[in-house]
Amino acid sequence: MAPHEPGHRHPQQHIGRAGLASAFRWSILLNTALSVAQIVIGIGFGSLALIGDAIHNLGDVAGLALGWGAERLSTRPPSERFTYGFGRSTQLAALINGVLVAMASAVMVVEAIQRLQSPEPLVSGPVAWAAAAGIVVNLGSAQLFGHGGDHHGHSHDLNRRAAVIHLLSDALVSLAVLLSALLVGITGWHWLDPLTAIGVGVAVGYTGVVLIRDALVVLFDGIPAHIKPDQVRATLLALPGVVDVHHVHIWSLSTTQVALTAHVCRCESGMGDLDLLHQAKDALAAIGVEHSTLQLEPG
Repeated sequence: MAPHEPGHRHPQQHIGRAGLASAFRWSILLNTALSVAQIVIGIGFGSLALIGDAIHNLGDVAGLALGWGAERLSTRPPSERFTYGFGRSTQLAALINGVLVAMASAVMVVEAIQRLQSPEPLVSGPVAWAAAAGIVVNLGSAQLFGHGGDHHGHSHDLNRRAAVIHLLSDALVSLAVLLSALLVGITGWHWLDPLTAIGVGVAVGYTGVVLIRDALVVLFDGIPAHIKPDQVRATLLALPGVVDVHHVHIWSLSTTQVALTAHVCRCESGMGDLDLLHQAKDALAAIGVEHSTLQLEPG
């Protein structure tokens, strides 16, 4: 057996976690302030779409706080009972984030349909400025999550991706609200505001459903999308003396860490078992499988 040492981390991963904590912190603060401002302006100037944007932002704040807490929990070392550690907390956070996005979109659509039946006057100027601020804040927050990651492919981190999806979808919501407010100001068509809210709600709901689907795949120990089983088998078969690979199991320990167990059949190749196992571990780590346990069998 040759398990990958769970406590071994590269220096870049420490830097990535520090940058990720800062991204969560600033995103939560900025989105909280933005949500309060949008609610006040939306109520004061009659924009349901802007209020819907603010509600979605508040959902983001809750989701970001949940993701941040899960990220911190995932760094705790394994215990006697939880021998794999607490990495699954990030997967659970991603699932709850997806549910929050879907629920927020459903509320937005229902309210917009009711408003569409009896449109209310909208003061477009303040609403447009509030929506523009939403675009800036959400794009800036999403950019924070694009820096300071580790070198093992943070784009595959489902928890981080959930946060970015929240923020980018909110930026799109704010853009739709901005365009709607400008059109209402030009044309006087007040029904455009609730109609925009319906379209935004449907689009945002779709992103939530996709996030829920991806999180469920991970929670049910499905193979992560960025790991290709054929590539894993080919990597092991390419090792010196390896003639067959079977009983291959691949799953996620967290939203960033992938584990594998496999039986490897080998013949005499002049390479010792320990050297082969170390070479296999390094080859698997290079394609994204950080935790590998291999059982050697005679070929």
